[in-house]
Amino acid sequence: MKTLLKVVLFGAVLLWILGWAFDNTIKNVNASELEFGFHNPAFSGVGYGTHALSVDQLQHQRKKDAKDDAKSAASAAKREENNTTINKFIKNVESRIYANLSKQLVDNMFGTSCDSETTTCPTSGTADVEGSTIYWIKDTTTGNITLTITDTAGAVTTMTVPVGDFVF
Repeated sequence: MKTLLKVVLFGAVLLWILGWAFDNTIKNVNASELEFGFHNPAFSGVGYGTHALSVDQLQHQRKKDAKDDAKSAASAAKREENNTTINKFIKNVESRIYANLSKQLVDNMFGTSCDSETTTCPTSGTADVEGSTIYWIKDTTTGNITLTITDTAGAVTTMTVPVGDFVF
């Protein structure tokens, strides 16, 4: 009987505490009317201008990135092609040929390869290189050599070299 009394008493106290807590909770509850609104500006219209601008900027940036990536890949492929062994070899041979041609031209201009039997040196010369014309003339009175280069577009470059007492 004592145990039953303790259980009943404990239950009554527990109900009293729960009732007091529930009563205080109900007194502090505030309610408002429920309202519905879309959070996405594309549906609600609120802030739509900013939303549309952001979407447009993202699309523009993605297109630009795609173009930049394609351009970068094309440049890398071209570099890769230019760096093959055969292309390096061709460039080296071309360079040596042009260096030899320019050496021959300079030797003629400055008289270092004159004919030893006649001891006369040329006073002018012309060379055609890939459609460009290289013309030089040596003025024996002033001692100047004038080199005129006309490229395929017709642009003219002129250089004057004073020979003076140089001996080569």
